[in-house]
Amino acid sequence: MGNNEYPYKGFSINGFVMLFFQLILALAIVACVFAATPGWIVLAVILGVIWIFLSSGYIKQEPNESRVLVFFGKYSGTYRKVGFNWINPLLTKKRISLRIRNLDVEPIKVNDKVGNPILIGLVLVWKINDTYRAVFDLDSGSTSYQSFVAIQSDAALREVAGKYAYDNESSHADELTLRSGGEEINEELERKLNERLAMAGIEVVEARINYLAYAPEIAAVMLRRQQASAIISAREKIVEGAVTMVKLALDRLDEENVVKLDNERKAAMVGNLLVVLCADDAAQPVVNAGN
Repeated sequence: MGNNEYPYKGFSINGFVMLFFQLILALAIVACVFAATPGWIVLAVILGVIWIFLSSGYIKQEPNESRVLVFFGKYSGTYRKVGFNWINPLLTKKRISLRIRNLDVEPIKVNDKVGNPILIGLVLVWKINDTYRAVFDLDSGSTSYQSFVAIQSDAALREVAGKYAYDNESSHADELTLRSGGEEINEELERKLNERLAMAGIEVVEARINYLAYAPEIAAVMLRRQQASAIISAREKIVEGAVTMVKLALDRLDEENVVKLDNERKAAMVGNLLVVLCADDAAQPVVNAGN
C-alpha cells in the first residue's frame, strides 16, 4: 500500500446480505400497494425510493482490483476487499487495476557518452501501488497511465544511454558500457524509472534493455571497425603462437644436435617459419637439391 492512500473504514456489508434485505423491502412495498389506502401508498413510495437508493451501492471486485472512494470531493479511502459487497451509494467509486502491465518501448535514437548515434529500446513491467497518487496526481484512465509511463520511460532511457559508451572500443577497457553492463545498466535504468514514476504512484517491477544497435547511418562503418579489431586480435594470437613455435623449434634443434646453424641461417629459418605459420594460405615447399 502506498504512503498517501489508506483503507476505507466506512460501512460496508456483504452484497448478498443486502440483496436479502432488499427482497424483504420489495415484499413490504408490494404489501403497502395492495393495502390501497393513501397512507400505505405514500409509505410504498418512500420505501421504493429507499430501495432504488440501496440498489446503487453494489460493487463486484476481483483480485488485484481496488476502488478509490470519494465522498463529495473528499477522499474517503481505497476499498480493496474482493467479492460482491455493498457500500455507501453516495460515494463516487473509481475503479483502479493493480495488476501487472507490460510496456515494450520501441527503439529510440540517442547519442551515447562519446556521441555515437545508437538505437536502444526497453521492456518495462509496472503496476500501480499508490491509488491516491494514481487518481489525484495523474489524470485517471488506462490511456493516461500508458502515455505517462511511455513518456517517462523514454526520458529515463535517454538519460541512462547518454551516460555510457556503446562498447569498449569507444572508451577505456575497464569502463562500464551499454553492451557489457548487463545487470548493472538494467538496475540503474530501473532506479531512474522508479524515481520518475513514483510521483504517479507507479512501481517498476522490472526494466530491461531489449534492443541495442548502432544507428543505420554508422552501422556499416562500425561493423568494419569491429571486423578490423577482430582481425587484429586474431593476428596477435597467431603471431604470439608462431613466435613460441619458432623458439621451440630452434631450442629443440640445439638440444638434440640435429644441425648447427649460424646467426644468418637462424634468421633465415625464423623468417621462413613465420611465413609458414602466419600466412593465410598454405606455403608451397621448395626442395634445395644442392649444387
